[in-house]
Amino acid sequence: MISTLNEVEILVSFDLPSAYVKKIEDVSPKFTVQKSHKKKELLGHIKNAEILFAGVFSLEMFLAARKLKWIQIAGAGADRFLFPEVVNSQVIITNSGDILSNPASEHVIAIMLSFCRKLHSLIINQAEKKWERYGGYLGEQFEELSGKTIGIVGLGRIGEKVAKKAKSLGMKVIATKRNLSAPKPNYIDKLLNRENLRELLKKSDFVVLTVPLTKETEGLIGEAQLRCMKKTSYLINISRGKIVQEDELIKALEEGWIAGAGLDTFEEEPLIQGSKLWDMKNVIITPHVAGISRSFLERLTNVFCQNLKLFLNNETLINIVDKNIGY
Repeated sequence: MISTLNEVEILVSFDLPSAYVKKIEDVSPKFTVQKSHKKKELLGHIKNAEILFAGVFSLEMFLAARKLKWIQIAGAGADRFLFPEVVNSQVIITNSGDILSNPASEHVIAIMLSFCRKLHSLIINQAEKKWERYGGYLGEQFEELSGKTIGIVGLGRIGEKVAKKAKSLGMKVIATKRNLSAPKPNYIDKLLNRENLRELLKKSDFVVLTVPLTKETEGLIGEAQLRCMKKTSYLINISRGKIVQEDELIKALEEGWIAGAGLDTFEEEPLIQGSKLWDMKNVIITPHVAGISRSFLERLTNVFCQNLKLFLNNETLINIVDKNIGY
């Protein structure tokens, strides 16, 4: 894997602050770092880069690369990197591993609490100076997470963190997982294979999507799946927008098949101004920020630097993506 040249060129294709660029350079004098997020500059720099620390990426960039050996994704999802030309190449892809799990799982808990405690509505009322107690002392419209069932579709790194936090709040936890060979964790009440998704949908008060976007998961949640859910349940998507058939979700929300949705990702991003989702009172919209926190860039750079040291020693990198599976 390691270059036989005296220097190894790294291209950073996003606006990484200079302090983190220096941290990368300090790993070894063998590394030289170029940084840009502009198309023309990237096409020039990529020609001699052996390592791409990737924010911006395109097939055009990949085809212009002459020496590329490894792509480190500045995030978790690999779907936008998996062009057939990349999949069929010898280029290794790694992702950011576990660094998104904690903020993303907290984001899920925040959305669930918002729906239970009606925070999304109360914040609007505050802006309008409106005093509304939604049932008064009877609290008819206020719920508690404790005792509710959460269904996690895709028990990977993020799904596991969501499950642990939900369990600590007194929730019943159901999850689906591609491979059931390992023992069921004690924070999971019921673990199902992907073929039993409908059972999860029928039993859950909150359905949380934490699966990667692959050929198998694209359009996974459509009319049939949404109609399986309880009318009092909520769908939360922090994975990829294309996992949900957006038109069907809008119909489900309009017609009351489900109670609401918390959406961090969308089929098209940014979410188009004309989308009906913007004006729905039973929808919480966040702009693809579930995995982000103040510590994100530091953690991301640390993971990359750890891999750079392994690269230098010709050792196996961490967080390698299976290009054929998609994660």
